[in-house]
Amino acid sequence: MGSHRRPKPPSRSRLAVLAATAGTVSLLPTQGHAAPKPTVDEVRKQVAELYEEAEAPTEEYNAALEEKKKLQKEAGRAQEQVATQQAGINELREAMGPLAAAQYRDGGLDPSMRLFLSADPDDYLDKAEALSRLSARQVSMLSGLESRRRELAQTRAEAQEKLTAAEQARKQLAGKKEEIQGKLREARQLLNSLTAEQRAVLKAKEAEADRAAGTSSSSATYSGPASGRARVVIDFLYAQLGKPYEWGSTGPNSYDCSGLTGAAWRAAGVSLPRTVQEQYSAGRQVARSDLQPGDIIYWYNSSQHNGVYIGDGKAIHAPRTGKNIEITPLSYMPYFAATRP
Repeated sequence: MGSHRRPKPPSRSRLAVLAATAGTVSLLPTQGHAAPKPTVDEVRKQVAELYEEAEAPTEEYNAALEEKKKLQKEAGRAQEQVATQQAGINELREAMGPLAAAQYRDGGLDPSMRLFLSADPDDYLDKAEALSRLSARQVSMLSGLESRRRELAQTRAEAQEKLTAAEQARKQLAGKKEEIQGKLREARQLLNSLTAEQRAVLKAKEAEADRAAGTSSSSATYSGPASGRARVVIDFLYAQLGKPYEWGSTGPNSYDCSGLTGAAWRAAGVSLPRTVQEQYSAGRQVARSDLQPGDIIYWYNSSQHNGVYIGDGKAIHAPRTGKNIEITPLSYMPYFAATRP
């Protein structure tokens, strides 16, 4: 049979301790738990993702930059043409003489209407009589002047259209630049959140990953079988090993991925378009089993990242912000396709 005795009430001293403890707890500020800081591996993963996310807008930036340059050149040529046409009109006016020039300034109104609008009918009639005596050559010149005037107006309109399009491209360029810089700022903030010790660990992990991927330093030299233009391309690429990646750059001190591939083939006398997507579209598709040194490799998709195949299952590429031009296995990133310029 169980005991039914009442529990012994707490002593006065015990009650005093409990009351004091409760009072102390109630005085502590109530706050949520601080979010745990990401680990080195988490930061490394997030930074890599941000750099990867920056690659697509980088290529869009490159395309917008090329479009802006093209439009500015076209607008410049149109403006030069405007100046040339205007000078031609001025010369023709002088050659036509004052009476024919006056006829041109009248704008080709019907004679009866010009008489109605004239402030001095007698003066108008005098001019009309003189104009009737214009030579056939002057009439031809007058007709030519009107034709040139129309051409000038059209050229001016085309120049303004090009300038407007160039300004739109500039705004698009600024938007892409901000998008890229936003990704890079976020990556830097993550890296800056690490302690000095964590940064040292991260650096060691990056170096270990590079060694595992088979990347090389600027001291490497090519000794493969490539010849002709392909050999020129690969020798150029080996000379760039160790130079930094920089988005939007085409050399000679830094490169982004398509800037490097374009510069390498340019060294061999072949002009390639600026962006990854354009280079992919311009080249001849090559099966992975038929790869030859000098072929351009595309990872992820047709518009994100590329490099140049050097043989033995490896390629040279400009990887991303914070890293240098390096040799990497094709399998280091998801292989997509290859083209031959």
